[in-house]
Amino acid sequence: MDIYIIRHTTPDIAKGICYGQTNLELTDDFQAESDAILSKLPKNANPIVYSSPLKRCTQLAARIATSYTTDERLLELNFGTWELKNWNDIPKNEMTPWMENFVHEKVPMGESYTELATRVAHFFEEISNTNHEQIIIVTHGGVQRALLAQLTNTPLKKSFDIKIAYGQISKVSISETTHVIMNF
Repeated sequence: MDIYIIRHTTPDIAKGICYGQTNLELTDDFQAESDAILSKLPKNANPIVYSSPLKRCTQLAARIATSYTTDERLLELNFGTWELKNWNDIPKNEMTPWMENFVHEKVPMGESYTELATRVAHFFEEISNTNHEQIIIVTHGGVQRALLAQLTNTPLKKSFDIKIAYGQISKVSISETTHVIMNF
């Protein structure tokens, strides 16, 4: 089974703004960015496609296939009360505990990275037990990073060493005993 995990294209939001589950528009470069992604994917007349329900993912999913399934487990981290705040404006008394232990510490009214990783692991276990030859997942950087950390036995604390650019594709090939991961 080959699984292609794709981070959405560039969102239309100023740098320095905290966003996770906010439903953002995409930049005017969407067409060119998505064309580049499509050129790297294998041609399949009817791929199995899963997407985060946020439109920055579903727009790309719709370019990949006429039919796709959204799954809430593919949502980015819920940044709770920090959504759409400038990172510099988040109160230090809230930010410091999270920065010191972002893996386990919940964002106020949001979730922890461990919670994100757990829901992503459940999703991946479910789809990897299907008999599909090829699956495409359109999601977010945090989800992609958590999944790659799981598959490479990288501790979540070190998972941000895994760089995930907008539009980046990670290919996971699963055989009975092996996970092979390639980024392109």
